[in-house]
Amino acid sequence: MNIAKLTTLNPTSSGYRLDPHHPILARALEIQGAHRVASHQHPRAQLVYAIRGVVRVLSPGGTWMVPPSQAVWVPPDMAHEIIAADSISIRTLFVDPSAIAGLPQSCCVLNVPPLLRELILKAVEIGEDYSPASSGYRIMQVALDLLQELQPAPLHLPMGRDKRLRQIMDGLYADPADERSLEDWARICGASARTLARLFVRETGMHFGDWRKQLRLLEAIDRLGQGQSVTRVALELGYQSPSAFIAMFRRSLGLPPGAYFRRR
Repeated sequence: MNIAKLTTLNPTSSGYRLDPHHPILARALEIQGAHRVASHQHPRAQLVYAIRGVVRVLSPGGTWMVPPSQAVWVPPDMAHEIIAADSISIRTLFVDPSAIAGLPQSCCVLNVPPLLRELILKAVEIGEDYSPASSGYRIMQVALDLLQELQPAPLHLPMGRDKRLRQIMDGLYADPADERSLEDWARICGASARTLARLFVRETGMHFGDWRKQLRLLEAIDRLGQGQSVTRVALELGYQSPSAFIAMFRRSLGLPPGAYFRRR
């Protein structure tokens, strides 16, 4: 996916409105076609919840993939970019800095239980103009309580800062099916394989092979979310057979692709 060619949208103004009397500002977004919201940051934290389509959130610290019925949490003042390869339907909560105690301090993907899903939808109905004494305000408080109980999902791909690592990562982003070993990349990057292996662990917390597998997992979720077949995704991502791909998917997320997206 060539990000530079995507339609660029401006961020919504809700993230910049500071008001402790309105702890949550909720918005619904229905966007047709592939697009991006270019890198930006705002003083409110943000919860991006996907109803339809797959959203990819990029920050200096990595990439987070948001399949349907999950959400990504972005802390206040964190630079981030939102990418969608196809049409999406999302609901987003902007949380005032005065109300983020007990909420994650770093970006993460969260599993959204049914009760919170209904509260998110209700928050969008309530809108942004509610009084502190209203039932709408109390609903926002319950949503904040539930947010504190959410568990992270393993849909994060950390990025490295070292220019040699970024060369490898950029190459694999361009072609996730690339099977070159760390020794092959060492000859390209001008560093020993041992040095590159240490850099991967130090800067991402992952070994090279695990990082590449995680990249393929996130890319698979994105492509499956666009409606591509399991066979096509498996072969295009470098797996020898659909069954090998399905086994990797099940080990990573606990379900095969079909069941995973049906549950979502």
